Amino acid sequence: MTQPHLNATATTNIKSSRPVGQRVTVLGQQMDLMTGRQVLEWVVYAARGRRRAIVANHNLHSLYLVERHPEMARLYDMANLIQVDSMPLIRFAQMTGKPAKAEHRSTYLDWRDDFWGLAQRFGLRVFYLGGEPGIATGAVRMMEMAYPDVRFSGHDGFFDVTKDGEANQKVLSTIRRFAPDILMVGMGMPRQEIWIAENYEDLPPCVVMPVGAAFDYEVGAQKAAPRWMGDWGIEWLYRLCSDPKRLASRYLYEPWFLLKPAYRDLIRR
Repeated sequence: MTQPHLNATATTNIKSSRPVGQRVTVLGQQMDLMTGRQVLEWVVYAARGRRRAIVANHNLHSLYLVERHPEMARLYDMANLIQVDSMPLIRFAQMTGKPAKAEHRSTYLDWRDDFWGLAQRFGLRVFYLGGEPGIATGAVRMMEMAYPDVRFSGHDGFFDVTKDGEANQKVLSTIRRFAPDILMVGMGMPRQEIWIAENYEDLPPCVVMPVGAAFDYEVGAQKAAPRWMGDWGIEWLYRLCSDPKRLASRYLYEPWFLLKPAYRDLIRR
Protein backbone atom coordinates (compact mmCIF):
# COMPACT_ATOMS: atom_id res chain seq x y z
CA MET A 1 0.00 0.00 0.00
CA THR A 2 1.30 3.47 -0.86
CA GLN A 3 1.93 5.44 2.29
CA PRO A 4 0.00 8.74 2.46
CA HIS A 5 2.08 11.89 2.51
CA LEU A 6 2.24 13.46 5.95
CA ASN A 7 2.01 17.25 6.09
CA ALA A 8 0.42 17.89 9.47
CA THR A 9 1.77 21.41 9.89
CA ALA A 10 -0.37 22.50 6.95
CA THR A 11 -3.52 21.61 8.88
CA THR A 12 -2.44 22.48 12.41
CA ASN A 13 -2.43 25.60 14.51
CA ILE A 14 0.82 25.04 16.43
CA LYS A 15 0.03 27.47 19.24
CA SER A 16 -3.35 26.01 20.12
CA SER A 17 -2.86 22.43 18.84
CA ARG A 18 -6.15 22.93 17.00
CA PRO A 19 -6.54 21.73 13.43
CA VAL A 20 -6.88 24.48 10.87
CA GLY A 21 -10.27 23.36 9.59
CA GLN A 22 -13.44 25.43 9.38
CA ARG A 23 -15.58 24.88 12.45
CA VAL A 24 -19.29 25.24 11.72
CA THR A 25 -22.51 24.78 13.66
CA VAL A 26 -25.03 22.32 12.26
CA LEU A 27 -28.28 21.47 14.05
CA GLY A 28 -26.98 23.23 17.13
CA GLN A 29 -23.68 21.34 17.39
CA GLN A 30 -20.16 22.31 16.35
CA MET A 31 -18.07 20.24 13.96
CA ASP A 32 -15.00 20.66 11.77
CA LEU A 33 -15.02 20.57 7.98
CA MET A 34 -11.89 18.54 7.27
CA THR A 35 -11.12 15.76 4.83
CA GLY A 36 -10.16 12.32 6.07
CA ARG A 37 -6.59 12.97 4.99
CA GLN A 38 -6.44 16.22 6.96
CA VAL A 39 -7.84 14.45 10.02
CA LEU A 40 -5.17 11.74 9.78
CA GLU A 41 -2.37 14.24 9.32
CA TRP A 42 -3.45 16.07 12.44
CA VAL A 43 -3.94 12.89 14.49
CA VAL A 44 -0.46 11.60 13.62
CA TYR A 45 1.08 15.02 14.24
CA ALA A 46 -0.48 15.15 17.72
CA ALA A 47 0.32 11.50 18.50
CA ARG A 48 3.97 11.78 17.53
CA GLY A 49 4.29 14.87 19.68
CA ARG A 50 2.71 13.09 22.67
CA ARG A 51 0.04 15.78 22.81
CA ARG A 52 -3.14 15.38 24.82
CA ALA A 53 -6.04 15.58 22.38
CA ILE A 54 -9.55 14.32 21.70
CA VAL A 55 -10.86 13.58 18.22
CA ALA A 56 -14.65 13.20 18.44
CA ASN A 57 -17.23 12.69 15.72
CA HIS A 58 -20.83 13.64 15.02
CA ASN A 59 -23.56 11.89 13.08
CA LEU A 60 -27.33 11.98 13.33
CA HIS A 61 -27.29 9.39 16.14
CA SER A 62 -24.87 11.45 18.26
CA LEU A 63 -26.92 14.62 17.69
CA TYR A 64 -29.99 12.78 18.97
CA LEU A 65 -28.16 11.38 22.01
CA VAL A 66 -26.27 14.51 23.03
CA GLU A 67 -29.53 16.31 23.83
CA ARG A 68 -30.53 13.46 26.14
CA HIS A 69 -27.19 12.87 27.84
CA PRO A 70 -25.65 16.12 29.11
CA GLU A 71 -22.63 14.18 30.35
CA MET A 72 -22.01 13.10 26.73
CA ALA A 73 -22.06 16.74 25.62
CA ARG A 74 -18.97 17.38 27.77
CA LEU A 75 -16.84 15.41 25.34
CA TYR A 76 -17.66 17.72 22.45
CA ASP A 77 -16.83 20.77 24.57
CA MET A 78 -13.45 19.18 25.32
CA ALA A 79 -12.69 17.92 21.79
CA ASN A 80 -9.86 19.39 19.72
CA LEU A 81 -11.39 18.08 16.52
CA ILE A 82 -14.94 16.95 15.71
CA GLN A 83 -15.32 14.92 12.52
CA VAL A 84 -18.50 14.85 10.46
CA ASP A 85 -19.36 11.15 10.27
CA SER A 86 -22.58 11.33 8.24
CA MET A 87 -23.35 12.09 4.61
CA PRO A 88 -26.95 13.12 5.44
CA LEU A 89 -25.46 15.60 7.91
CA ILE A 90 -23.20 16.95 5.16
CA ARG A 91 -26.24 17.38 2.89
CA PHE A 92 -28.16 19.24 5.57
CA ALA A 93 -25.16 21.48 6.23
CA GLN A 94 -25.09 22.33 2.52
CA MET A 95 -28.81 23.15 2.55
CA THR A 96 -28.23 25.63 5.38
CA GLY A 97 -25.42 27.43 3.55
CA LYS A 98 -22.40 25.79 5.18
CA PRO A 99 -19.38 25.19 2.89
CA ALA A 100 -19.56 21.43 3.45
CA LYS A 101 -18.48 18.99 0.76
CA ALA A 102 -18.78 15.23 0.40
CA GLU A 103 -15.04 14.95 1.06
CA HIS A 104 -15.62 16.40 4.54
CA ARG A 105 -17.35 13.19 5.63
CA SER A 106 -14.72 11.39 7.64
CA THR A 107 -15.21 7.98 9.23
CA TYR A 108 -12.95 5.16 10.40
CA LEU A 109 -14.03 2.77 7.65
CA ASP A 110 -13.00 5.30 5.01
CA TRP A 111 -9.53 6.10 6.32
CA ARG A 112 -8.56 2.99 8.27
CA ASP A 113 -6.04 1.67 5.69
CA ASP A 114 -4.24 5.01 5.52
CA PHE A 115 -4.40 5.34 9.30
CA TRP A 116 -2.78 1.98 9.96
CA GLY A 117 -0.25 2.65 7.22
CA LEU A 118 0.83 5.81 9.03
CA ALA A 119 0.85 4.03 12.39
CA GLN A 120 3.15 1.41 10.84
CA ARG A 121 5.37 4.04 9.24
CA PHE A 122 5.95 5.88 12.51
CA GLY A 123 5.84 2.89 14.87
CA LEU A 124 2.97 4.26 16.95
CA ARG A 125 1.61 2.69 20.12
CA VAL A 126 -2.14 2.01 19.91
CA PHE A 127 -4.45 0.85 22.71
CA TYR A 128 -7.97 -0.34 21.88
CA LEU A 129 -10.59 -0.27 24.64
CA GLY A 130 -13.92 -1.82 23.71
CA GLY A 131 -15.81 -4.69 22.18
CA GLU A 132 -17.10 -7.90 23.69
CA PRO A 133 -14.69 -10.14 25.59
CA GLY A 134 -12.29 -11.58 23.02
CA ILE A 135 -12.79 -8.87 20.39
CA ALA A 136 -10.00 -6.60 21.62
CA THR A 137 -7.46 -9.39 22.10
CA GLY A 138 -8.42 -11.06 18.83
CA ALA A 139 -8.15 -7.78 16.93
CA VAL A 140 -4.80 -7.01 18.54
CA ARG A 141 -3.39 -10.36 17.40
CA MET A 142 -4.62 -9.81 13.85
CA MET A 143 -3.36 -6.24 13.70
CA GLU A 144 0.06 -7.21 15.07
CA MET A 145 0.52 -9.58 12.15
CA ALA A 146 -0.63 -7.00 9.60
CA TYR A 147 1.34 -4.10 11.10
CA PRO A 148 4.39 -5.50 12.92
CA ASP A 149 5.92 -2.08 13.61
CA VAL A 150 2.84 -0.88 15.52
CA ARG A 151 2.76 -1.66 19.24
CA PHE A 152 -0.73 -2.83 20.21
CA SER A 153 -2.56 -3.51 23.43
CA GLY A 154 -6.23 -3.76 24.33
CA HIS A 155 -8.99 -4.45 26.83
CA ASP A 156 -12.64 -5.33 26.28
CA GLY A 157 -15.40 -2.83 27.05
CA PHE A 158 -17.34 -5.04 29.44
CA PHE A 159 -16.31 -3.68 32.82
CA ASP A 160 -17.83 -1.51 35.54
CA VAL A 161 -17.16 2.03 34.31
CA THR A 162 -17.89 3.66 37.70
CA LYS A 163 -15.13 6.25 37.77
CA ASP A 164 -13.69 5.42 41.19
CA GLY A 165 -14.57 1.73 41.02
CA GLU A 166 -11.90 -0.96 41.17
CA ALA A 167 -12.51 -2.25 37.64
CA ASN A 168 -12.31 1.21 36.05
CA GLN A 169 -9.18 2.13 37.98
CA LYS A 170 -7.57 -1.13 36.89
CA VAL A 171 -8.30 -0.32 33.23
CA LEU A 172 -6.86 3.17 33.63
CA SER A 173 -3.74 1.73 35.25
CA THR A 174 -3.33 -0.72 32.34
CA ILE A 175 -3.58 2.11 29.82
CA ARG A 176 -1.10 4.27 31.72
CA ARG A 177 1.44 1.44 31.90
CA PHE A 178 1.19 0.87 28.16
CA ALA A 179 1.51 4.65 27.48
CA PRO A 180 -0.21 4.69 24.07
CA ASP A 181 0.25 7.37 21.44
CA ILE A 182 -3.38 6.77 20.40
CA LEU A 183 -6.21 5.42 22.55
CA MET A 184 -9.21 4.12 20.59
CA VAL A 185 -12.38 3.73 22.67
CA GLY A 186 -15.06 1.55 21.09
CA MET A 187 -17.87 1.10 23.60
CA GLY A 188 -20.75 2.56 21.57
CA MET A 189 -22.58 5.85 21.98
CA PRO A 190 -23.05 7.42 24.47
CA ARG A 191 -21.02 5.13 26.77
CA GLN A 192 -17.68 5.74 25.06
CA GLU A 193 -18.08 9.53 24.99
CA ILE A 194 -19.12 9.66 28.64
CA TRP A 195 -16.22 7.42 29.67
CA ILE A 196 -13.67 9.57 27.86
CA ALA A 197 -15.03 12.80 29.36
CA GLU A 198 -15.06 11.37 32.88
CA ASN A 199 -11.60 9.80 32.74
CA TYR A 200 -9.66 12.10 30.42
CA GLU A 201 -7.63 13.77 33.16
CA ASP A 202 -6.49 10.36 34.42
CA LEU A 203 -5.23 9.20 31.02
CA PRO A 204 -1.62 9.56 29.86
CA PRO A 205 -0.79 12.10 27.12
CA CYS A 206 -2.21 10.63 23.91
CA VAL A 207 -4.79 11.19 21.19
CA VAL A 208 -8.14 9.76 22.32
CA MET A 209 -10.66 8.72 19.67
CA PRO A 210 -14.17 7.27 20.16
CA VAL A 211 -14.43 4.74 17.33
CA GLY A 212 -17.53 2.63 18.01
CA ALA A 213 -17.33 -0.85 16.48
CA ALA A 214 -14.06 -0.22 14.62
CA PHE A 215 -12.31 -3.37 15.76
CA ASP A 216 -15.46 -5.48 15.30
CA TYR A 217 -14.98 -4.76 11.60
CA GLU A 218 -11.29 -5.69 11.79
CA VAL A 219 -12.02 -9.18 13.16
CA GLY A 220 -15.14 -9.70 11.02
CA ALA A 221 -17.62 -9.60 13.91
CA GLN A 222 -19.48 -7.00 11.86
CA LYS A 223 -19.45 -6.64 8.09
CA ALA A 224 -18.78 -3.20 6.67
CA ALA A 225 -20.96 -1.77 3.95
CA PRO A 226 -19.35 -1.22 0.53
CA ARG A 227 -17.67 2.17 0.68
CA TRP A 228 -19.64 3.50 -2.31
CA MET A 229 -22.75 3.32 -0.13
CA GLY A 230 -21.13 5.71 2.31
CA ASP A 231 -20.30 8.11 -0.52
CA TRP A 232 -23.94 8.01 -1.66
CA GLY A 233 -25.25 8.51 1.87
CA ILE A 234 -27.02 5.15 2.08
CA GLU A 235 -24.65 3.18 4.31
CA TRP A 236 -27.33 3.38 6.99
CA LEU A 237 -29.65 1.31 4.78
CA TYR A 238 -27.10 -1.52 4.56
CA ARG A 239 -26.67 -1.54 8.33
CA LEU A 240 -30.43 -1.38 8.91
CA CYS A 241 -31.02 -4.39 6.65
CA SER A 242 -28.20 -6.26 8.39
CA ASP A 243 -29.57 -5.71 11.91
CA PRO A 244 -33.12 -4.28 11.69
CA LYS A 245 -34.21 -5.13 15.23
CA ARG A 246 -31.35 -3.27 16.88
CA LEU A 247 -31.06 -0.36 14.44
CA ALA A 248 -34.65 0.41 13.41
CA SER A 249 -35.09 3.16 16.00
CA ARG A 250 -31.68 4.65 15.25
CA TYR A 251 -32.15 4.90 11.49
CA LEU A 252 -35.90 5.44 11.16
CA TYR A 253 -37.19 7.25 14.24
CA GLU A 254 -34.20 9.30 15.41
CA PRO A 255 -33.49 11.13 12.10
CA TRP A 256 -37.18 11.99 11.70
CA PHE A 257 -37.40 13.28 15.26
CA LEU A 258 -34.20 15.28 14.83
CA LEU A 259 -34.65 16.70 11.33
CA LYS A 260 -38.40 17.38 11.18
CA PRO A 261 -38.26 20.69 13.13
CA ALA A 262 -35.04 21.67 11.34
CA TYR A 263 -36.61 21.19 7.90
CA ARG A 264 -39.71 23.07 9.05
CA ASP A 265 -37.55 26.05 10.03
CA LEU A 266 -35.67 25.80 6.74
CA ILE A 267 -38.89 25.93 4.72
CA ARG A 268 -40.14 28.96 6.64
CA ARG A 269 -37.09 31.04 5.74
